This record gives sequence, structure tokens and C-alpha cells, in this order.
Amino acid sequence: MAYATASDVASRFRVLDADETTIVNTRLADAERILKARIPDLDAQIVAGTIDQDNVKMVEADMVLRLIRNPDGYTTETDGNYSYTISAQVASGVLEVLGREWALLGIRGGVYSIKPYMRMPWEAR
Repeated sequence: MAYATASDVASRFRVLDADETTIVNTRLADAERILKARIPDLDAQIVAGTIDQDNVKMVEADMVLRLIRNPDGYTTETDGNYSYTISAQVASGVLEVLGREWALLGIRGGVYSIKPYMRMPWEAR
């Protein structure tokens, strides 16, 4: 069971109907699986106070909000003289955790590179 609930999503968006609530609850469970794939001891860290439960709720709700705000993943739409653009950051249409959300949960990402060293035949031994 996800830490966030459909009411957490609704309070950040709008009142959900019964069908939307079912979808949101299912996607919240999916969101939690994504978090636990990277943080297997999520429950223990919440109990220990290492990770704030309210932050987990917020991240799960925001993950689902990006999906339900734009379920088809559109970034622009035009109909005759009318057109609009949806921010990919706000409504990606994909259930994902953003880098800043991982940071909020204490997961730091880093970029590094490994440079192999190969001796060239003309180098002195």
C-alpha cells in the first residue's frame, strides 16, 4: 500500500471521480514500487526517521499528478486557431521520479567517468 492516497493527489489537483480514484490508487502503488526498487528499505527508513513520510507522500502524489494531468503525454496541441503547450516537467505523461525528488528522499546522484589507460606501442616501457 502506498504512503500517498487518492485524497493526497486530489488535494493537490481537484476532486476525483470514482474511476479516477481507482486509477490513482493503482498508479500510487506503482509509484511506491518504483521508489522501493531504488530504496528497498524505504519503510525502515521512514520508521527510523531517515526519510520523512510526508516527503514520500508528496513525491508519490506528484509522480501520479504528472501522469493524470497529461495521460497521453502531449506537449503541444493545436485545433484550428486554438493551441496550447503543456510543460513536460509538470505533466510528462510518464510515471517517473525527478532528480530533485530523489534528492528530497536522500538519494544523491552523481556523474563520474572512468578513463581507461592504455599504453601505446611507441611509449617507453
